[in-house]
Amino acid sequence: MSTKSFAPILLLLCALLCLSACQAETPPEQTTQVPTETETETETETETETEPATEPETAPVIDYNYETVQNPVCPAGDDPWVVERLGVYYYCFAYNNGVAVSKLSSIHKVAKRGAKIVYQAPAGTDYSYDYWAPELHYINGEWYIYVAADDGYNANHRMYVLKGTSQDPRDPFVMMGQITSPDNKWAIDGTVMQLGGELYFIWSGWKGDQDGAQHIYIAHMSDPLTIDSERVLLSSPTYDWETFEWPDVNEGPTALVHGDDAFIVYSASGSWSDYYCLGMLTLTGDDPLNPDHWEKQEQPVFKKKNGLAYGPGHCSFAPAHDGSIWMIYHANQTSGSGWDGRSVWISPVIFDENGKPSFGEPTPKVTFPVPVK
Repeated sequence: MSTKSFAPILLLLCALLCLSACQAETPPEQTTQVPTETETETETETETETEPATEPETAPVIDYNYETVQNPVCPAGDDPWVVERLGVYYYCFAYNNGVAVSKLSSIHKVAKRGAKIVYQAPAGTDYSYDYWAPELHYINGEWYIYVAADDGYNANHRMYVLKGTSQDPRDPFVMMGQITSPDNKWAIDGTVMQLGGELYFIWSGWKGDQDGAQHIYIAHMSDPLTIDSERVLLSSPTYDWETFEWPDVNEGPTALVHGDDAFIVYSASGSWSDYYCLGMLTLTGDDPLNPDHWEKQEQPVFKKKNGLAYGPGHCSFAPAHDGSIWMIYHANQTSGSGWDGRSVWISPVIFDENGKPSFGEPTPKVTFPVPVK
């Protein structure tokens, strides 16, 4: 028999060996899924496989219709953080001394249903308890989560960084450690602003080691894990609308970068009160680390609407499928219901001819670009 006669047989043997090896491979460990909750949203979404690291850097084209959407869009939730990447939305929230992430088809479908626990804190560490306001960020090609945690005592709250293990933010994250400025004071509600090719960390903290007032600070970052400057005080609670309840509060800062303009939208007054609201800082100069280059609004930019929404605050921003910018925030439908009554709402952000954002007021219904399936 000639050498050529052996070729088909050899090819068949190679194919059988490859098939056997694939079948014998152990399947990857699945991230723990958050137990299903009862949500107003009943539609079942199909889970997709983890996107490869070589995913294209372009969002898919999505058709949409404008429809009326009812607020609140999620019946229970606080400090909502929704982020968009390549046309996909992710909702990041604290869960059982850890963090969970769910995948959404649209901003108006905020839900914990189908979420996966991406990090669970071990016992006996400085960061084992009290996970507050986690934020999911995509920086330099990788996913990071910034979250406040402590050892069970609020005075020990500090900011920590988790790093993703894949391009899918529902896969496990690993603890990278604390992120802090040299003073290492009490810190919560950390966020990252990407501006002009630089990274800035912005958070709420105490001036000293005692509670009494929370302030907004900023510092430069050399990379997503490291602050490499002293902290700079940007805002203190001084106006009447910032000082309802004790302590006086500026917290929950969120960067809103639109074109060449940058803003920091933050929450003020007690988060458990009807008077929780949003204030805003505008970057008027070219140095974010110079407090003189920020201008503070004298009045809140978003506040309660009696009979509808109380204590609106702690927001995030994301683009809808049509490119419009939307604010996702929490509010209470009943006066005096405090932390237990918070639900998730959405509201459009309108920019004027000078690029300044307007947030309007809480409304029961909004016209929203809903994706066509």
